[in-house]
Amino acid sequence: MIHTPDLELTQAALASSTLSHGLRVFGDRWTVQVMLSAFLGIRRFEELQSFSNIPRPTLSDRLRALVQTGVIKPRLYQGKPPRHEYHLTRKGLGLYDASLMIWAWEKKWGTRAQDLPQNLFHQTCQHHFQPVLSCKACGQAIRMRDLDYSLVPNPRLRHQPLEGLRTPRMSVREARDMSLGLRVDRWSLLILTAVVLGCHYFDQITHVLSIGPKVLSRRLSDMVECHLLICETDGLDARRKRYQLTPSSRDLFGYIVCLSSWAGEAHLHEKSSIRPRHRACQHRFFPMVACDHCQQSLNPWEVSFQPSNGKTP
Repeated sequence: MIHTPDLELTQAALASSTLSHGLRVFGDRWTVQVMLSAFLGIRRFEELQSFSNIPRPTLSDRLRALVQTGVIKPRLYQGKPPRHEYHLTRKGLGLYDASLMIWAWEKKWGTRAQDLPQNLFHQTCQHHFQPVLSCKACGQAIRMRDLDYSLVPNPRLRHQPLEGLRTPRMSVREARDMSLGLRVDRWSLLILTAVVLGCHYFDQITHVLSIGPKVLSRRLSDMVECHLLICETDGLDARRKRYQLTPSSRDLFGYIVCLSSWAGEAHLHEKSSIRPRHRACQHRFFPMVACDHCQQSLNPWEVSFQPSNGKTP
């Protein structure tokens, strides 16, 4: 049986979700690059610029915004001339799970794997590990198919419409050169979330996201070419195209749920309107990123890493 989503309910839930509001802060490729670099211990402006290849004015703008959001704070270090280092705050440290999910995705699907740490070492259990998305209630490893979803729009968050999310279009070549780019921008992640919630057709996606048809058409085309979506002829109506997730976009699910959870708990202090439930344990799903060796949750101060190519300190 083909599930037909309630488009009005899905639209209201997406507009008031902690994910859509979290993506107002972390919905562009440069911001994600800065945060990933911060967890790698890269703190000085010149080092951040060199590692991430971010244009200097753009980097200045993103650092300023992250300071205002409260996820990093500048500290003056003594040098000639004196300059600032950017350190993660407690609020910023809460993004560690999301950063581990991006690391895991990049190692498997990205083109910058050679620039990232080759191995992560969990000092608690004294083993190298892979981060695994798990259920905080029962500790079981989770895949997207293990969850059900209920939609409960949050009226306190719905006043900020999705139309305000404007992300410059990036060419497929840019997305391939910098694989974090297209894949973690606001519209791409919201489109993937709409598909997860059962919206597989163009008219459904444009309705629930309130996105213009021309913008959506370009986005879908780019995402198909970058292997984030599969576009197939609908089996019941050959005039319609059906969009499905791919293995690489399914693996972005961990980043999506960790970012959504952080936005609700640390940034907005609100419940999300998209509420997953773990079928196996019957509890509402809250994400936990765990060590695949000892199954314990991970903290940044318990993890060390092997630098790659001398690019990370």
